[in-house]
Amino acid sequence: MLEKFLKPYDAAAVEPAIYKMWDESGFFNPDKLPPRLDAQGKPAERTEQFSIIMPPPNANGSLHAGHALFVTLQDIMIRFERMRGKKTLWYPGADHAGFETQVVYEKKLEKEGRSRFEMSREQLYKEILDFTLANKSFMEGQLRQLGASCDWSRELFTLDERVVKTVYATFKKLSDDGLLYRGSRIVNWCPKHQTSLSNLETNRTPRTDAFYYFKYGPFTIGTARPETKFGDKYVVMHPADPRYVAYTEGQQIDLEWINGPITATVLKDEAIDMEFGTGVMTITPWHDQTDFEIAKRHNLPLEQVIDWRGKLLPIAGEFAGMSIKDARPKIVEKLKAKDLLVKIDEAYVHEVPVCYKCEREIEPQIKAQWFVAMQTLADRAKEAVQKKEVTILTEQHEKIMLHWLENIQDWNISRQIAWGIPIPAKLCEKCNDGFIDMDDSKTACPTCGGPVVADPDTFDTWFSSGQWPFATLGYPDSADFKTFYPTSVMETGADILFFWVARMLMLGLYVTGKVPFKDVYLHGLVRDAHGKKMSKSKGNVISPLEISNEYGTDALRMGLIVGNTPGTDLNLDPKKINAYKKFANKIWNITRFVLESTQDAPATATLTEQDAAHLAAFRALSQDITKDIEEYRLYMAAEKLYHYLWDAFASTLLEESKPILKGEDTAAKASRQVLLRDILLDSLKLLHPFMPFVTEEIWQSIGTPQNLLMVEHWPVK
Repeated sequence: MLEKFLKPYDAAAVEPAIYKMWDESGFFNPDKLPPRLDAQGKPAERTEQFSIIMPPPNANGSLHAGHALFVTLQDIMIRFERMRGKKTLWYPGADHAGFETQVVYEKKLEKEGRSRFEMSREQLYKEILDFTLANKSFMEGQLRQLGASCDWSRELFTLDERVVKTVYATFKKLSDDGLLYRGSRIVNWCPKHQTSLSNLETNRTPRTDAFYYFKYGPFTIGTARPETKFGDKYVVMHPADPRYVAYTEGQQIDLEWINGPITATVLKDEAIDMEFGTGVMTITPWHDQTDFEIAKRHNLPLEQVIDWRGKLLPIAGEFAGMSIKDARPKIVEKLKAKDLLVKIDEAYVHEVPVCYKCEREIEPQIKAQWFVAMQTLADRAKEAVQKKEVTILTEQHEKIMLHWLENIQDWNISRQIAWGIPIPAKLCEKCNDGFIDMDDSKTACPTCGGPVVADPDTFDTWFSSGQWPFATLGYPDSADFKTFYPTSVMETGADILFFWVARMLMLGLYVTGKVPFKDVYLHGLVRDAHGKKMSKSKGNVISPLEISNEYGTDALRMGLIVGNTPGTDLNLDPKKINAYKKFANKIWNITRFVLESTQDAPATATLTEQDAAHLAAFRALSQDITKDIEEYRLYMAAEKLYHYLWDAFASTLLEESKPILKGEDTAAKASRQVLLRDILLDSLKLLHPFMPFVTEEIWQSIGTPQNLLMVEHWPVK
């Protein structure tokens, strides 16, 4: 037994075998956990449950540092509650990640000299499916390497039949309840990826552009986008603006414009900001949300100026077919030649919406899509947060969530991509109406009787993943749903609070009538050692698996936890990870010393007053650590354990013990031997959720384990 501890701890040699042992034990499955002993020492069933639904990693590539953080946090919670005797379920999954995965695959196609636009939807879907399933298998192996003690027997993919069935049922329910509609509205259109995006999938990038002022008849208008102005035949001002009191609603004015004479009509509308520019503007309803709303209020015709690939249409005359970027300076030059250019402000600072994946400027377009009316769902979610039916761990994030729910907008759930869950609907080729067709049986439009085709769009990934907690657990009739829903905690990144957490809350309440989780723990970004965001272009991406291979998974986990307060970003420094590699070896050496010193120790002994004080201090620490984990202060629990074992136990107590263990006082020696043994064993239990591999390896090596450490009793006495 002691011979093993004479060599330094070798994580690479230990970890695969330890994980295999855990996996084969069946204890990741809550239905196979061993019974606990009750107060009378008799086996008793685990009655209290604890459950976490794993945020399903995108099955399109390797795990990154953020994945390693969520695995570590959730595994700590699960291992802690499993050792406390609860029936624990950590439900794993993988996300098809519709748009995200298609973007990844499109980059692969580009490298191969191919394009998705040259492929049939069926061929593209098949290739992405093969690609995703291969990555999914690879990714699951990485999760195992990180020590994830999730129940692999329940693993689910977001394109599995059960998930699709649940998503379709929710889609139908929304329609039946009047919360779903198909309408032609302004959407965020990415000209590169050829799909609409939700507001959450667009970033707003600060940009300095030229701002142009042009003569528009008797008015001066300002714009940063002269390329949209070909169809502008309405000039709008605030009805209370004293500068334009002489102009009346509906008044027509003949004027010279980009491609010749036009007749403009005056509109009065309170949406106009009198303080911005000259207080008067022309509108392009097809390419601007505010203009679209004005046009709807005044029943104006709508005309597209820019096509779906970001090029000008025939309405632009001589500029038709040109890209916006190329056309803009030429349009300005033409207006200048007509003496219609008043001035140019070269330092106009504004925010431009861009695609969050390719950073190409979003082009607002009018497109018929499926929308969910969100106000009813948001009101119920807001009530749940305010009444503490669900607790968001930090006050800051709770306020952010409530603000977003109070300012909710209807949700466009249609995506113009092949990869995803098809929308079960038909579109009329005659009247353009859309209607749900759950069983693909309708062959004629119920509105006009015209011919119909299948809706080619797929669901926004967040619509399906927003149903993940109850979809995974088999709502409404499965034993898992009845046992584990609502789940105990949703741990995920703060950056997807709106993308995912809010939508899970809204849809969970809407479909099941209950919140999907009781607590929300949000972690921040994992940055490099200098606090910079990791990116391939910067060359500062840190692979968690490479760190794990070099320093050991336990060291990586401690490096991700210590100092990591909820909701804040973490700097990941390999030097810090190396310090915890040394800590793992320190625990190994502590074990060797204790084993050497307690070979002849009695089973029990009367503790000396000094040793009783040492044990009481340790028990108090154990209670503190338990409370810290219960209240999600995982970073504090980990740090306390680190300092106790390194400083109080190794540097102080063991040094103090050496003369006692060598002394002639047999009672004092027995007392100290029992103390050291008991503290070591309970320390291994306390440390196990944080550093599961080294603690389990020691536990299995000390010669007297009745169980795997992962199912031993948590040491609170």
